[in-house]
Amino acid sequence: MGYKYETHMHTSEGSACGVSSGAKQAQAYLDAGYTGIIITDHFFNGNSAVRKDLPWEKRIELFCVGYENAKKKGDEIGLDVFLGWEVNFSATEFLVYGLDKEWLLKNDDILTLDVKQHYERIKADGGMVIHAHPFREAHYIKEIRLFPDYVDGVEVFNTANEHMNPRFNANALKYARENGLPETGGTDSHNVKNTGGGMVFEHRLNSIYDYMEAVYNHEGTVITDV
Repeated sequence: MGYKYETHMHTSEGSACGVSSGAKQAQAYLDAGYTGIIITDHFFNGNSAVRKDLPWEKRIELFCVGYENAKKKGDEIGLDVFLGWEVNFSATEFLVYGLDKEWLLKNDDILTLDVKQHYERIKADGGMVIHAHPFREAHYIKEIRLFPDYVDGVEVFNTANEHMNPRFNANALKYARENGLPETGGTDSHNVKNTGGGMVFEHRLNSIYDYMEAVYNHEGTVITDV
């Protein structure tokens, strides 16, 4: 049956569009049969719940609350909880994995970087960048922009996209395969009513680095039966 992981989800503490708290999300995913989740709240250049007029350190503290509440709950109930985040460049969004709160505190210039510079910084420090829902069409997206040289993989199945228009995911899958990029899947959950997507792995992931290694090795099955 394998081990089921959510790779793209939001909390009400970290994302302005989030409905459910990190703790409630953790419980909902355990109840839905998941082994683990990766919290990917919107960072400050996206739909963040954190005020922009606060000092950087305070902003990072508040940004991580959703993850920390989910992690605390996960430790209590036996659910793996890892940290990631979703960054936004003029409505082109990327999921970042493999870095932590301390990294965020030290990199207070990260919002000044463009897509290429951002990718190079993330990679230099051991992180991973996945293009989230690259072909989504929505009122806030003025144009679809692709950066195959500055991502480590593509979210080829986004459950929210599938509900909007299956063509969005079909185009993402085609794009990933044309460029030989690893494929991931995620629900893009914002509340406890939205679970069901993500990926299944043959072994349990002990850390975010296990997830990254599996993706780099083209391992894991993207969940599409939602």
